[in-house]
Amino acid sequence: MKVTVDFEECLKDSPRFRAALEEVEGDVTELELKLDKLVKLCIAMIDTGKAFCTANKQFMNGIRDLAQYSCKDPLVETNLMKFSDTLQEMINYHNILFDQIQRSIKTQLQTFVKEDIRKFKDAKKQFEKVSEEKENALVKNAQVQRNKQHEVEEATNILTATRKCFRHIALDYVLQINVLQSKRRAEILKSMLSFMYAHLAFFHQGYDLFSELEPYMKELGAQLDQLAVDAAKEKRDMEQKHSTIQQKAALQDYSSDDAKLEYNVDAANGIVMEGYLFKRASNAFKTWNRKKPDHIRRWFSIQNNQLVYQKKFKDNPTVVVEDLRLCTVKHCEDIERRFCFEVVSPTKSCMLQADSEKLRQAWIKAVQTSIATAYREKGDESEKQEKKSSPSTGSLESGSETKEKLLKGESALQRVQCIAGNAACCDCGLADPRWASINLGITLCIECSGIHRSLGVHFSKVRSLTLDSWEPELLKLMCELGNDVINRIYEAKLEKVGVKKPQSGSQRQEKEAYIRAKYVERKFVEKQAASVPLPEPGTKVLPPSEEEKRHSGPEKSLLAREQGAASQKEGDKQESPVFCDSKQPSPGLQLYQAAFEKNLPHMAEALAHGAEVNWVNMEENKATPLIQAVRGGSLVTCEFLLQNGANVNIRDMNGRGPLHHATVLGHTGQVCLFLKRGANQHATDEDGKDPLSIAVEAANADIVTLLRLARMNEEMRESEGLYGQPGDEIYQDIFRDFSQMASNNPEKLNRFQQSDSQKS
Repeated sequence: MKVTVDFEECLKDSPRFRAALEEVEGDVTELELKLDKLVKLCIAMIDTGKAFCTANKQFMNGIRDLAQYSCKDPLVETNLMKFSDTLQEMINYHNILFDQIQRSIKTQLQTFVKEDIRKFKDAKKQFEKVSEEKENALVKNAQVQRNKQHEVEEATNILTATRKCFRHIALDYVLQINVLQSKRRAEILKSMLSFMYAHLAFFHQGYDLFSELEPYMKELGAQLDQLAVDAAKEKRDMEQKHSTIQQKAALQDYSSDDAKLEYNVDAANGIVMEGYLFKRASNAFKTWNRKKPDHIRRWFSIQNNQLVYQKKFKDNPTVVVEDLRLCTVKHCEDIERRFCFEVVSPTKSCMLQADSEKLRQAWIKAVQTSIATAYREKGDESEKQEKKSSPSTGSLESGSETKEKLLKGESALQRVQCIAGNAACCDCGLADPRWASINLGITLCIECSGIHRSLGVHFSKVRSLTLDSWEPELLKLMCELGNDVINRIYEAKLEKVGVKKPQSGSQRQEKEAYIRAKYVERKFVEKQAASVPLPEPGTKVLPPSEEEKRHSGPEKSLLAREQGAASQKEGDKQESPVFCDSKQPSPGLQLYQAAFEKNLPHMAEALAHGAEVNWVNMEENKATPLIQAVRGGSLVTCEFLLQNGANVNIRDMNGRGPLHHATVLGHTGQVCLFLKRGANQHATDEDGKDPLSIAVEAANADIVTLLRLARMNEEMRESEGLYGQPGDEIYQDIFRDFSQMASNNPEKLNRFQQSDSQKS
């Protein structure tokens, strides 16, 4: 069943969400009236046995009324109308068991009204209350003056608390709505079916009539059983989605809504960014406050190269800026209100206020990016000039900082485009692509990047080569793959199947169909291609040593294990310590072996053939490809697996996850990477040792420092309560420095281990 109210819109609290709520609340109110009416008619039929024929006719009319109300649901309407026609012929029969009627109609529907609809009403009251509190908190937060620091802190704390409470209550309310809408059909039909079976059992005079109706009723009963199964499945799916979104929302910073208001210049609906902003009046008084706060708070959006706003979802948008190419945007620090920025056009200016500094920055970047995109769509090839002029738009960053960021962006662009095939878009061949898919390792033009975004991050993660910052590991990942490598995999059967690759001038629909067939359906992947080499005959799997299990010299024991497996084969070629028989290895095993061999093209090929990124090798202590990548010692290989959805907390049979193995082997860069990706640093192996204990035993000062910092940062967040910040800035800076060192100067991270070994 289709979800009545969307969970994502609930978190945005958009006009669409409010309009959907208004429609559902009216519908439930009407449903309650109809059900109350039907129950009252049933009670009257039971209490007035002498006038049963009259009451039965009224009840039949009530059924028809409910059937007409259910005209949008053919299943309910058709069955209710058929039942009412049968009752019309049975008006003269008055021998019925009233207790059966009471159990079938009165009890069930009253229970539905008293329990399910009452839960809906209670959830509605809580939602309305917390919604009003959130609006008051937003207004108070917007009105407080910047020079009154204690008032600012108080308003911010109140807003944070009310916003978090609102999201929890709103999600619960939406869940209750969807569950009610899913359950109503089965409850109504179930009670009516029970009522009809009571007539079949006790109206002997109507036996012939009901004999004709019985097969139809049995068919409906089977449908209801399936409906009950489907409803239970839908409820589980909704609860799972509710839980997932609630967990995702719990990890967000509730002091602002920036996590849900990211701009996207290639959005399928054409809306680059949208959200609430306060708008200063454009009259001569230039006032913010009016009789009602909602008079100045509007739902703004950037679409079709225009800045527009609306108060309600059904209202026609009011255009603030006709053409963004004629505008500029700047911060406003010379007024009392915080988080203000101004959009200036040749004819007028518009003063706007966001709810937080992050939101203000996001809106400014969205407007700037939309201006640049508008020029690019018109054929203006002056992208560098747009970037150089960005500091003059009122950015808070200094000119040197902006220049440094641009240089980094240009460096990423130059490095990635030097790879074979990367000078043209991977999917349409347009020259000079400025976007990339970081999990596939390819470059894309702006139109193809928008199509990749629509596939979802589980297929393609898009990032700008000029506007976004790039970590060293991601740059190395891009340089290990490239368009030529990926196309040899994903377009291997292109000529065989007779599909023509779209060109840069092709229609967007043609490109979208091709990209979906290429990456989602994988129609052009050679099914029998296998590039991962098989082991030589006679190669054996080396079981983990007892020394390693006891953590006696943990980094040395595991290294000895890897070297022992490799020494089983002559020559310089390094093999994975896990092998299979002479049969063709599965895609999961190919990925597993290639991860140890640090061979990203082979890993990409295995994923294209359907390899599960979290595949478990049951013959090697249930190790995963990510654990193999740790054993292989490649930071880029770990980054590639994580970008493609690898779980950093899956542990092997000995209770060790990737973080344990990286600590044992002394791979500081991998430890840093896993901690940043949310690895559980408290997990213990079968010997009861967590990564910190292992690092202390190994006397690895760098890893001990990282783990203690991570644990300290976690304790600081917990001490700040439910509304603590996601991470300390100093902590993030230290991890950033370790990441840079692991990528650029890995030898420096071994200084403590080397000195200790020399001492020994």
